[in-house]
Amino acid sequence: MDDLVLTGRYVRLEPLGMQHAAALAAAAAGSRATYGFSVVPDGPDAARRYVDEASAARDAGSHLPFATIRLLDGLVVGTTRFQDLEPWEWPAGSPHQRRGRPDVTEIGHTWLAAAAQRSGINTEAKSLMLHHAFDVWDVHLVRLRTDRRNARSRAAIERLGARFEGVRRADRPGVDGSVRDSAFYSITREEWPDVRQHLVTLLR
Repeated sequence: MDDLVLTGRYVRLEPLGMQHAAALAAAAAGSRATYGFSVVPDGPDAARRYVDEASAARDAGSHLPFATIRLLDGLVVGTTRFQDLEPWEWPAGSPHQRRGRPDVTEIGHTWLAAAAQRSGINTEAKSLMLHHAFDVWDVHLVRLRTDRRNARSRAAIERLGARFEGVRRADRPGVDGSVRDSAFYSITREEWPDVRQHLVTLLR
């Protein structure tokens, strides 16, 4: 999975590495008005630490981070990742037991440069990741979560067709130092065909 590259019409997702750090810092150097609830590196040193932490999570087998590349000009415009790549332990002899691919996963750690927002890049990136999760890994569920207060992010998730599950209170530290409540959304394997068609319509 470490070599996974996902390519669409507008965006390419390639494994995040230290070679992307400077470009990530540049992408985050524009307006930061939409980053109030997101972890977005500020400056070259912070970008290198961000990539280091993402790489450590990849090496531990729990995350699969990507650099988000705009195909129009080849610029790195942000990042996203699969996280909580979770294989289940089924009862002995179960035909559902698998190896080398998760049963469920989460999409998160997504942010884009201000100039790349509202451009269709995020929608296509999520579509590429959902296609891979459901059509290649054959997962049972893809989860997305965001700070309960992040109306912009929640609207974007809902626009994809994900279902709201509820709010988990005191889920994790917030970027602003608060104790964060998280809004959870998900798409199941059974829901995926309808969501896939919805995404085709959106991307037109």
